[in-house]
Parts: sequence; structure tokens; C-alpha cells
Amino acid sequence: MSAIRTFEDLDCWKRCRELRVFIAKEIVPILPKQERFHLGAQILDAARSTTANLAEGYGRFHYLDNAKFCSNARGSCYEVLDHLITSNDEGMIPPDKLARGRELVMVAVQVINGYMNYLKRAGNEKR
Repeated sequence: MSAIRTFEDLDCWKRCRELRVFIAKEIVPILPKQERFHLGAQILDAARSTTANLAEGYGRFHYLDNAKFCSNARGSCYEVLDHLITSNDEGMIPPDKLARGRELVMVAVQVINGYMNYLKRAGNEKR
């Protein structure tokens, strides 16, 4: 693993970025016009929140602050998944887009959980 110099080097941020780009480029454009400003805005805000929270947490000096923002990012991942499920249930996106989105969410959550475990261990070692 290479050195972490900025939040952009975090694997969890990279996975959330992939999710955010997927939502922006492959989901929002296929939503019905009337939903782009409602559900589309909500799902895009949630996807953007994933990377933004990880970036903000990285900038915090205390590991507990960082972990809180990681928790927020994880919650936003699940919010994205819920919006994808809703979009599929209501016939706005096909099952393959839901499956791809679910896969991206689950990978992002798994990597965020790993990063949170690392932060917890690092914090315990400093005590």
C-alpha cells in the first residue's frame, strides 16, 4: 500500500467516488424528467455526501472525529442504495443498474468499515 498523502489516496474515498460518478453519469440521466429534480437531486446529494464526508473526516485531527465522518459517509451509501431500490421498484431504472449500484455501495461500505477499524486501532494505540 502506498503512502496516504491526501484523502484522495484513501481506498474508501476512491470507492465512494466510483459510486458518485456512477450515480451522476448512469442513474440521474435515465430518470424521468420530473424525477431528476426530486429523486435525482436526493440520490446525487447522498452520493456526493459520501466523498465529502470522507474528505472532511480526513481533515480532522482526532481519530474519533474522522470516524464520525466515516460513519456519516457509510450512512449516505445506504441512503444511495435505498434511492436505487426505490427507483427500481417504481420502474425508473432497470434491474441491472440496481445490481451495479448495489455492488458499488457494498464495496464502498466494506472499505469504509475497514478504514474505521484502522482508525479505531490507531486511536487505541495512542492511549
